[in-house]
Amino acid sequence: MKRQLLRNDHKPKNIVQSIERASALLDLLGQAPQGLNLGILSEMSGLNKGTVHRILSTLTYLGYVRQIPANKNYALGFKLAELGNLLLSQLDLRNTARQHIIDLAEEVQETVHLVIRDNDEALYIDKVDLFPKEAGLQMVSRLGSRTSLHSCAVGKVILSGMSEKEIQTTMDLDDLERKTEYTITKASDLMRHLKTVRNKGYAIDNEENEMGIRCVAAPVFDSGGGIVAAISMSGPAARIGLKQIKSKFNRKVRDAALEISRNLGYAGNGTIRIAE
Repeated sequence: MKRQLLRNDHKPKNIVQSIERASALLDLLGQAPQGLNLGILSEMSGLNKGTVHRILSTLTYLGYVRQIPANKNYALGFKLAELGNLLLSQLDLRNTARQHIIDLAEEVQETVHLVIRDNDEALYIDKVDLFPKEAGLQMVSRLGSRTSLHSCAVGKVILSGMSEKEIQTTMDLDDLERKTEYTITKASDLMRHLKTVRNKGYAIDNEENEMGIRCVAAPVFDSGGGIVAAISMSGPAARIGLKQIKSKFNRKVRDAALEISRNLGYAGNGTIRIAE
């Protein structure tokens, strides 16, 4: 399937096409743990093989791409891991939240995520996974992965702190992707749902992003009361019932998020307010 290379957000006039194309190829490789060959990359990107080969040769020389000896496929290079670790180590938020999400994961005995917004997507910047090899269930979340804001609990929490105008500017509300049969895909339904999130102080993903996975998320506030991140606990829907979320798990996640917020200088009570 051909991949759309151009982003939908505001594109600068002086963008360098070769860098944009290199970024698109890296994105494709990031979704393929076993790597991709030249022909498939050419087909998926819509670029001719000569162009793809030149870009890959340059990226390989610089360490951003490597070739897997067993199959000669191209894969992400270790230079990206090095840069990613440097970036994450510079994020005060991640360092501040780390022990709190570990404690929460141990308390609830489920997977906990720390997520921030990057344009119109939720970006996973930390994860404590107590069940990495659980049979039959493999969450798509991983460090550096992204998902749609409207379909996950952390994304909906982040959206709840934004005005309707800002949400409309950030997202294409006329084209909300359906991830599962339970995903909210109508703008009016999303806006009504976000009002509920604001009133309750937390959001639930009831198999809306992945079938079989249920999540509950709460906001992390900065010193000014703005939502800068969200944390969530996630696990099998068969094990995490809605009644449990409403009776106890939401409070545990909210308490952990509030502790992180306090360490960031927040002095409020956890009420979600729309940013001005």
